[in-house]
Amino acid sequence: MTTARANHGKIPATVITGFLGAGKTTMIRNLLQNADGKRIALIINEFGDLGVDGDVLKGCGAEACSEDDIIELTNGCICCTVADDFIPTMTKLLERENRPDHIIIETSGLALPQPLIAAFNWPDIRSEVTVDGVVTVVDSAAVAAGRFADDHDKVDALRVEDDNLDHESPIEELFEDQLTAADLIVLNKTDLIDASGLKAVRDEVSSRTSRKPTMIEAKNGEVAAAILLGLGVGTESDIANRKSHHEMEHEAGEEHDHDEFDSFVVELGAIADPAAFIDRLKGVISKHDVLRLKGFADVPGKPMRLLIQAVGARIDQYYDRAWANGEKRGTRLVVIGLHDMDEAAVRAAITALA
Repeated sequence: MTTARANHGKIPATVITGFLGAGKTTMIRNLLQNADGKRIALIINEFGDLGVDGDVLKGCGAEACSEDDIIELTNGCICCTVADDFIPTMTKLLERENRPDHIIIETSGLALPQPLIAAFNWPDIRSEVTVDGVVTVVDSAAVAAGRFADDHDKVDALRVEDDNLDHESPIEELFEDQLTAADLIVLNKTDLIDASGLKAVRDEVSSRTSRKPTMIEAKNGEVAAAILLGLGVGTESDIANRKSHHEMEHEAGEEHDHDEFDSFVVELGAIADPAAFIDRLKGVISKHDVLRLKGFADVPGKPMRLLIQAVGARIDQYYDRAWANGEKRGTRLVVIGLHDMDEAAVRAAITALA
């Protein structure tokens, strides 16, 4: 049953963005399980051919969001194509007889949020939906480890010697773009760092955007629904003040590389020794500078599948749900890295672990 707001006013939509492995899916899963009776539709812009995040959320058992209310876009929208695929998806959602009380959009960890927000100004969508707010999730432990903190003095010195050196890394630009788009920044995984580390993270994040959105702390993606839903910003009307590097480069007439990230799927058989597999997988990730790896593994004798989520060499694993009757068991992993990643070498290295 929809609310008066959904029936007679604009449906609020919350965009949740953040870099790979920041904890977006975990936060959304917690939100769906504590939605206070709201009927929520979830759109997931997955990067890669295997919809891992959507599958995890579909198995969470939350009454607020049924499987029919979860829509996946598995085209890996990173840059300018987000709006093109998003608009028809939203149109179909709005044509449903029972429309949702709230829409949550989880962007890919590699997506620019700005084009998505701008898409809400499409006439048929603007009249029906408003961006309640943009929530950017930050992996505090990764930032504390310097994952996004470049040595600018050293880079500037190297520029003098090499005119061909990139001025900014694509990862750094993406991190800053996601912060620039935010109405609320969630510093997640704060339990993994100490007080001084957290202060450094706050300072680092603040230095990456000229805007000053609200910043809160969280662990395990635990943020109350009342905080995430109901920001009431109407962000689509303020998109001009949140320009990405990509947009600024286009305004300056510069070239822009749309293929900064690549992904591929590795399919394996059963993993007899998951502990050993995970341990050796860390070496492959480090050697080939894999940014993100996620998927499922088939462990013989186990009725449940093993979920694997890696950010850099940090890997989380747990059995998330039982294999369904008739479901083909197997191990399927999405690998995401920069465009110059040697796919053949990474694929061979992972295959050799099984």
